[in-house]
Amino acid sequence: MNDNETILVIDDELQIRRLLEITLSANGYKTLHSSNGKDGLVDAATHNPALIILDLGLPDIEGLEILKKLREWFFKPVIILSVRNSEEDIIAALDLGANDYLTKPFRSGELLARIRAAIRAGEDKNDTPVWEFGSLSIDMANHVARKNKEILKLTSTEFSLLCLLARNQGRVLTHQYILKEVWGYGYLEQTQYLRVFVAQLRKKIEDNPSKPALLITESGIGYRFGD
Repeated sequence: MNDNETILVIDDELQIRRLLEITLSANGYKTLHSSNGKDGLVDAATHNPALIILDLGLPDIEGLEILKKLREWFFKPVIILSVRNSEEDIIAALDLGANDYLTKPFRSGELLARIRAAIRAGEDKNDTPVWEFGSLSIDMANHVARKNKEILKLTSTEFSLLCLLARNQGRVLTHQYILKEVWGYGYLEQTQYLRVFVAQLRKKIEDNPSKPALLITESGIGYRFGD
């Protein structure tokens, strides 16, 4: 049995979610369900599941965009389960970090076998990076940031923003690049929106938010993390 392994299903089809809940529960997995991409990202950050089953045809955010956001901080397995079966979609999903790709309709036995294989592979990798920046540490696998060993209360968006900047330490990221990567193409002109989130993040991670040492402004261009 897999009593400690929770699987998050992100799919807008109620029938699929019910089928997966029955199948997974019967095989010892705990299940969580999200019917859209926004809720799925929040649930992934909140519950840190052992594996995510992700549909590509979500009503609010394109599934590939959700996958890209997840891979900024979620290193456990993601299996795509979609009606799309084109080579282009499969390659795109795998290139963005999906562990496996199954098409609907699917066979329950095959899905379960692939889940077991993906979880085993994830355990073998032991991929739990923790980045240290002075008194700030970022635990990517557990979706936790600490300042002076105290856990910071970051929203999912704040954590995604922090991870994007930290992963590109020393590199200037433009406003448009950050907005696209964290919020999506619909926010490319929302630079004021980005400034608000940067100000909030600075209050939580900087020793002196008015004189930031980590989250540096590059005037008229964007932001840079550290040296």
